[in-house]
Amino acid sequence: MTTPPSLRGEYAKSAARRREIIDAAIEVFTVAGFHKGSLRDVAERAGLSQAGLLHHFPSKNHIIEAVLTWRDAQAREVIDEARTEGGLVYLRALITLIESNQRKSPALTELYAVLSAEATSRDHPVHDYFEQRYARVTASVQKAFQEIADAGQLRAGVDPSDAARWMLALVDGLQIQWLYDRDAVDMAGSVRRYLRTLLTVDL
Repeated sequence: MTTPPSLRGEYAKSAARRREIIDAAIEVFTVAGFHKGSLRDVAERAGLSQAGLLHHFPSKNHIIEAVLTWRDAQAREVIDEARTEGGLVYLRALITLIESNQRKSPALTELYAVLSAEATSRDHPVHDYFEQRYARVTASVQKAFQEIADAGQLRAGVDPSDAARWMLALVDGLQIQWLYDRDAVDMAGSVRRYLRTLLTVDL
């Protein structure tokens, strides 16, 4: 049985409205942080009443989870296929993702930096998300470096586990520096140059 056109239209409208709310939440939480940014602020930025906002997202926690889920979905579009093609391809995809975030999503990059710092507190609503995400990403990057090492493309003495943590620390630190001076800091270029010091082949 096919879905009536009217229902498809309503679903599309609802999806578009949810995306507008996510965009508004990114702007509000980037400026005010998660704790200070209010549902009223998000609703006003999205052109909704607070009741209208709650129809789509019943709490602020639901909104921030939607923001982070959307961000991860965008990232997976870039790197999922690369994960199956070996360590070097995966690292190249990560650099492409950094370039994309720097060029297309500065507000989202800023929000991520704000939230990841706030969420070190165990009672923060997205603490578990970031804890699990760091573990997942660290393991994935470590696997890439191990594949590179197995192919004889990692410099002698470089441990894949250390290399993964160094890279993630570099990316996080560069994000902070870039947010302070976006004209002077080239995140993707800096990561690419650093990785070349760890590899025996050109990235």
